[in-house]
Amino acid sequence: MRILANPVLLRAMIVLVCAGSAFLVGLLFMRMLRKNITDEANLSANASSSLETLPLHLYNTVIQQLKQQKHELQVQSQAEQHRARTSENFSQAVLSNLSCGVLVFGTNGLVKTSNPAAKAILGFASTTGMGAEDIFRCAVVRAAESSASSMRSNNSTHEAESVLLTDEISVVMREGSRRREVAAEYETPAGEKRFIAVTISPVPAVDGGLLGVACLINDRSEMEEMRCQQQLQGEVSAEMALQLRTSLTTISGYAGQLANSHDAELAKQLASDIAHEAAQLERSIGGFLTGKDAARGAVAGGTGN
Repeated sequence: MRILANPVLLRAMIVLVCAGSAFLVGLLFMRMLRKNITDEANLSANASSSLETLPLHLYNTVIQQLKQQKHELQVQSQAEQHRARTSENFSQAVLSNLSCGVLVFGTNGLVKTSNPAAKAILGFASTTGMGAEDIFRCAVVRAAESSASSMRSNNSTHEAESVLLTDEISVVMREGSRRREVAAEYETPAGEKRFIAVTISPVPAVDGGLLGVACLINDRSEMEEMRCQQQLQGEVSAEMALQLRTSLTTISGYAGQLANSHDAELAKQLASDIAHEAAQLERSIGGFLTGKDAARGAVAGGTGN
């Protein structure tokens, strides 16, 4: 009890017990660590021995399979590239040989693709990167007339409000709607007047979005000129018919007066008037027929070209 009562001895005994406990714990930890290291070394040795015992032909088989897969992937990639090039060349050949012009606008409103026919019709050396406003400028879409039934019921034509061709393209670009062929009066950068027919269609993406807008352009200038000539000929024919009717009425009147006249001077004057009216009528009809034959020949020549 005196020993326990002595604080120095008590402190020494506590330190001794703690040191012994720490030594035992350290010894156990070292033994456990040595055991783990030994187990891992045994596992590594077993794994190495198992890999070394694998047959050599198995390695060769795996390597050959990997090489075969690599070769197949290369062949497939080359085939895909060849198909893509073939498809692109085919598309370019088709576009280059189309008689109608093709313009494809991207979602940014600029031309992505065009063919030679479009450049020739529109009068541009290159249209790539241009916008619809730069190409068509103030081209006005011809106002459409009302249906035949409406014309019959109202006995008149009702023209739709005129719009710009660029507005039609903007509507398709914005709404993705389809526009049928529209006719527009167009002027080339060189100042040449042309009449074009344009079909505006959206270009859909696979996911349902919009890739852009495609415009198919046809030059209808010759057809429009023919239509104007036919319209002019119709007006001339109507005027000629009226003139013919008037001349015949005049000649008939002169003939009636001549039949009832007993005055030699009056009869002579009436005969002269009849001859003059007949000569004038012959000149008018002859000129009309000559002009009609010339116009027919010009149309035939344009069609042949």
